[in-house]
Amino acid sequence: MDGGAPYNPRTVEEVFRDFKGRRAGMIRALTTDVEEFYQQCDPEKENLCLYGFPSEQWEVNLPAEEVPPELPEPALGINFARDGMQEKDWLSLVAVHSDAWLLAVAFYFGARFGFDKADRKRLFNMINDLPTIFEVVTGMAKKQGKEKSSVSNHSSNKSKSNSKQTQRGSESQGKYSKAMQSKDEDEEGLDEEDEEEHGETLCGACGENYAADEFWICCDICEKWFHGKCVKITPARAEHIKQYKCPSCSNKRSRP
Repeated sequence: MDGGAPYNPRTVEEVFRDFKGRRAGMIRALTTDVEEFYQQCDPEKENLCLYGFPSEQWEVNLPAEEVPPELPEPALGINFARDGMQEKDWLSLVAVHSDAWLLAVAFYFGARFGFDKADRKRLFNMINDLPTIFEVVTGMAKKQGKEKSSVSNHSSNKSKSNSKQTQRGSESQGKYSKAMQSKDEDEEGLDEEDEEEHGETLCGACGENYAADEFWICCDICEKWFHGKCVKITPARAEHIKQYKCPSCSNKRSRP
């Protein structure tokens, strides 16, 4: 992995610059360079990771061999789920894991160089002002931008009206917000009920929930469950496997 000469950012601004560079590289992989990224994530290869570099470059490669690694490692084995999911869903999953990795790296630097509470808060606020990779890949960032523009224009028009109209608008907005909050709470309650009905088992490769009409297989080493399609195991093939090892456990066992 040669994404530029290694360096250690020591200030909040330097860590944020590092974050933005890595983020830009990973966004490129999942958007403008998506065809090349897709081809490199061959499910027949070993566990692969998507790395972003401060130089705004990206790379698909094997995880670091040293333990513990110099930096937190990205999600392992992103290639295994590629052919078992819709492409947009797979890219969204990689994007979510990439967001988590970027935060881990940024706050790793913060801990290493002794950022205090104020520094950590400032760093998080700077990061939080940027759309996440997931929001960019799924198009949510553009949608949110349009909504903000609409709200801004609406606010400008309201400022031209008299104070009574402004007050009524505020009261109406407050009622609308409460109604939406109540609606969101109701939807969350329904989601929780659905999860209880369908169980809490998640696929160790794609992270999706258990479904009764799909074939699943359990790793005898780590005891995680996987969609057969995510690890390329069919029911017929499973009948001849005495002890199943998932790709991650197989890779660990093969290392010296």
